[in-house]
This record gives sequence, C-alpha cells and structure tokens, in this order.
Amino acid sequence: MTARLSVAQGTALSIGAVLGTGLISMPALAAAAAGPAALLAWLALILLSAPLAWTFAALGARFPDGGGVATYAGMAFGRRASAAVGWCFFFAVPLGAPVATSFTGGYVADALGGGRTTELLTFLGVVLTAYVMNLFGLRISGRVQLVLTGTLALLLVVTVLAALPHLRFANLTPFAPHGWAGLGAAAAILVWGFAGWEALSSLSAEYRNPRRDVPRATMLAVAVVGVLYLAVAAVSVLTLGPGLATSRAPLADLLAIGVGGPVRTVTAVVAVVLTLGAVNAYFAGAGRLGVALARDGALPARVFGGRRRSLTVILVVSLGCALLRLPVARSALLVTGCFTLVYVIGTAAALRLLPRGWSRVVAGVAFVAVCGLLWLNGWPALLSLGFAAGALTYQVLTDKFGQNRQAFVDQFRVHRAEAEDQAAAPAVVGAQVVDR
Repeated sequence: MTARLSVAQGTALSIGAVLGTGLISMPALAAAAAGPAALLAWLALILLSAPLAWTFAALGARFPDGGGVATYAGMAFGRRASAAVGWCFFFAVPLGAPVATSFTGGYVADALGGGRTTELLTFLGVVLTAYVMNLFGLRISGRVQLVLTGTLALLLVVTVLAALPHLRFANLTPFAPHGWAGLGAAAAILVWGFAGWEALSSLSAEYRNPRRDVPRATMLAVAVVGVLYLAVAAVSVLTLGPGLATSRAPLADLLAIGVGGPVRTVTAVVAVVLTLGAVNAYFAGAGRLGVALARDGALPARVFGGRRRSLTVILVVSLGCALLRLPVARSALLVTGCFTLVYVIGTAAALRLLPRGWSRVVAGVAFVAVCGLLWLNGWPALLSLGFAAGALTYQVLTDKFGQNRQAFVDQFRVHRAEAEDQAAAPAVVGAQVVDR
C-alpha cells in the first residue's frame, strides 16, 4: 500500500497521541500531589519531551518500519529485546483504553447523567469509533485526526483566554504545601499525560517521505503540546487555586468561571475529542506494531498477522480490561510503567543505532531522564517486566520448535545492512543536514 501520511496528518496524530486525556484530569491530580509546585513538574516533562521525541523521530526517519521501538530494540539488542518491547507497548494500549475513557466518561456522565452506564457507553463509543476509523486505514484516520486536533486546539485556546481575566497570583502560595518531595509524586502522575511519543514511530513507514517528514511532524507536535499543556496547567493553578486539587472536572470549572452557561456539555465534548484523538492514534500505532511483531515471529501470525486481525485483538482485549474495573489511578500507573520501560529500552537502542554526534547526545539525555521516570513510577512498573517475561517465554517456545527464527534473523540482517548504507551518507532532516 502506498504511504499517504502527510506532515500535517502525522503532526495531528502525534498531538492526539500525547495530548490525549492528560488535560482532562492531570492538572487536578498533579496539584493534589504537589500544590502550585506541580507547575515545575509540568515544565520539566515538557522539556523532557523535546529530546525524547527527537530521539524517536531520528530513529523513525532512518529506519521507517511498522515495528517502531520494537524494531529498533531488535536491531540494537537482538530479537528477544524486540519482542519484550513490542509486548510491553502492544498490550499496554488496550489496558490504557479503559483508563483514558474513564476520565471522559466522568465528564459525559456529569453533563448527561446516567452514572456508570453512561461511562460504559462512552467507552464503547470511543473505542469502536477508533477501531472503525483504523479499519479504513491512515488515509481516513489521519484526515479525521486533523479535524479532531484542530477542534481540540481551538477549544483549549478559548478556555485559556476566557480564564485569563480571573488569574490570581496569590494562588501560588503556599507554593509547595507538601514539600519538594511532592514534585516527584506529581511527575510520576504526569507521565500519563506525556506518554505517546513512541506510538508514532510505528507509523514512520506510512509517511510519504519518512526521512524528511517524521522529524518535521514530531517537532511541530512537541511545540503545540508544550504550549497547550503549560498554558492550561498554569491557568488552572492561578484561577482555581486550592480548589484545583479536589476538582473532578478542571476544564469545566475553568469554563464556568470564564464563560458560564452550559459548560458541562461543552467540556464533555472536549473530553470526548481529546480521548478519541488519543485512542485513534494509539490504535493506529499498535495495530501496525502487532503486524510487525507477527511478521518477526514475536506473536502468532494466525492471530495477529494482518492489520485487521491486530486491531481486532486490541479491541477485544480493551473490552476485557474494561470489565475488570480496576481502580483508575492504579491502572494509569500500570500503563505508564509499561510505556516508560519502552522509553528506556528505545533510548538505549538509539545510543547504539544513531551515529555519533548531536543526535546521540540528545538520545543520551533522554535515556537518563526516562530511567529516572521509571524509578519514580514505583512498583506498578513491574507489570512491564511481566509482559517482557511473556515475550521471552513465547520466543523460547517458538525457538524450541524452530518456528520463525530464521525469518527474523533475515529481517534484521536487512535492517542492519540499510543502517550501514545510511551511515555512509548524510541524512537530510527538513532543510538541514544532520551530523552522523
């Protein structure tokens, strides 16, 4: 199939994957952990996004492949590392879908009533819509994402502007009511809002010109996400004050102060747009990752081979996870633990695969930062080790029966040969030549 993902569509998918549901509840949760000092945690994670996103963009530009981070881990550390990363990311997506939609379901239920039933219907509506859009491919999914992202950005700008006359700088005191240790707790919570930079690496092969377009789309997304996140977080703290920590719907409260009227309905729409954009982007990336893992023998091809099969598995597992009804905060930490381990291995792979120079320095900064985030995540990160163990067990069993091994080895010989060829020539990113 001809790749048809443009820079604009790729940027929209990136923004949707990262912006996601972070703005629905994260300002309140971070403020509860650290008070106004949570703004420093927001700023730190925004600054972290730049080197992390650049690292995955550099990998995607040089080695465009549907396997994304799993492919890079395999090229750097072997097929078992590839399988471990692939499983962590792939199965974290359906685990995270009920978490993302639970925030949205609360907004919709607040506007329409219906409690748990409304929340469940919201979940079904979001995941089924994302599933159907991705069945039609990225040409349709990417265009829809452009509309979703544009609408979202407009609504957030209106929310911030409406709240500006009500800023109170007195709300910055006391600045750190829970001590500076609260910053670590806030950062661990906010990782949920910044997960997503790795998702679009699985779409790198879908761009019209990966070497030029992947870095452009990613850096545009970093700028937009950083501005929107920091603006909403700052306005929330300065406008809502101590009440932010206990708010169930911070965006609704901001609009109520700035605009008034039927804000519950408006914020429910915002929440649905945010969540649909995130789930759409993650389904797109994970669907292609599942195909790549099946191709490389890391998952059974009969179940995961083909984009529709892979997407169907994601949908079914999402439904199953929703029925478990795990506490939202615990589920969020379980998911972020998986994504953070993917970041650690992915940035470590970049240190081996990217040429010496500025790109490798940036990857080193990202690696150190995500190792710190993994430590802050605490025991929920152990779930990622469970997925990694499952991947390794599957690899051992398939090796025992001699299945798929040679195909995988041949695949990575091709990747390594391409890497050696590319290392001999400068890579053009946008209008600049990147050092090798």
